[in-house]
Amino acid sequence: MDRKKNTSPKKSNHFGRRFVIGVLGGVVGAVLTIGIFYMVSGSTLAPNQSSSGSPSAGNSQVSNVKVDANSDITEAVDKVQPAVVSVINLQKQQSQRGLGGWSDIFGDGNGESQEQPEGNNDSGDLVEASEGSGVIYKREGNTAYVVTNNHVVEGQNGLEVLLKDGTKVTAELVGTDSYTDLAVLKIESDKVADITPAEFGDSDSLKAGEPAIALGSPLGSQYANSVTSGIISSLGRQVVSQTSEGQTVNINAIQTDAAINPGNSGGPLVNIAGQVVGINSSKIVQTESNVSVEGIGFAIPSNDVVNVINQLEKDGKVIRPALGITMRNLSDLSSQQQQEILKVPDSVTQGVVIASVQSATPADQAGLERYDVITEIDGKKVTTGVELQSELYNHKVGDTIEITYYRGDDKRTAKVELSLDANSMQNSNRQSDDQ
Repeated sequence: MDRKKNTSPKKSNHFGRRFVIGVLGGVVGAVLTIGIFYMVSGSTLAPNQSSSGSPSAGNSQVSNVKVDANSDITEAVDKVQPAVVSVINLQKQQSQRGLGGWSDIFGDGNGESQEQPEGNNDSGDLVEASEGSGVIYKREGNTAYVVTNNHVVEGQNGLEVLLKDGTKVTAELVGTDSYTDLAVLKIESDKVADITPAEFGDSDSLKAGEPAIALGSPLGSQYANSVTSGIISSLGRQVVSQTSEGQTVNINAIQTDAAINPGNSGGPLVNIAGQVVGINSSKIVQTESNVSVEGIGFAIPSNDVVNVINQLEKDGKVIRPALGITMRNLSDLSSQQQQEILKVPDSVTQGVVIASVQSATPADQAGLERYDVITEIDGKKVTTGVELQSELYNHKVGDTIEITYYRGDDKRTAKVELSLDANSMQNSNRQSDDQ
């Protein structure tokens, strides 16, 4: 009896433990099942954070992680950017009747044009005609000098320079050179006393593929001090164009893919050291076959720039030698003309034909004649009038050059001393067919 009484409670406790374990196992199984369900369905057990009144609503924050954005490019830009300016070309407009000065300010087109007395060139207000870019490169005494493109200041009746801080300063034209598309302006140095002038680098040391940075005011001063970057795409590109006055522009240019747009003209092309290695001048936007082009811009090499601006500061113009001839490209003539008139050997297919020789000029004194075909200058081949002009302009008045030419089938050489008399001085300002 005692043994039976003692065994009954043990059975009861054993049953209770099994019951509790079973319940706990069921709870754990349910939790696991629910968790797996939410994981598979992509749901979350967290409250819906997008619901109205959620504690996390409106708590977006800016990361406090600091990024070091300094680089060789930013350091180069910081060095030269204060010296970069916008150049504003001011030209006269006809005064208006009606609202008078107010119509000029607001561009009212309803007023009638005021006819000015014949010979009165001072009438009319100066208005902004165009904008370009420039860079301050020297401060000396009371004067600071700015270099820009000739086509930026072409036709100007007045000039202003817009500084980086928004200050407008009156500028005066020192001199221009249409052939290289360069111009020098001057402003009062006390207006830019806190600006360090830009430094010129050696463009002859440039390599294709190295970084290039263009600064300026694309589309005008609204986007002043814009920066674009790329690389030096190529060197020694022969770029020939004409000014609005029909004068030839010939640049032995730097090619770059740094974005250059209208308004960038005259601004600096900078190397990674923050030195000016070129003055931005032009770009190709479309080929003759109407193919659109991107990333082909050109700059005047700094070594050429320094040579020209030194002369412009001193004389207001660049004095170049001239041969005193008019000329045509041999390749422009028909084979019949080459054989029957020039009578040059069949092997001579490129060169420059002398169309006329002016009296008392270096060409005349050297014995050159009409129909002579020039093929070399100082041993360098010249195939076109542009190349002849370029080689000629690498020399100074007083230099002696050796010209190789054909007279019929006879190959000859002549020593020519370069000088400028009244006739050749006049010709040096003409297009490339007069040299």
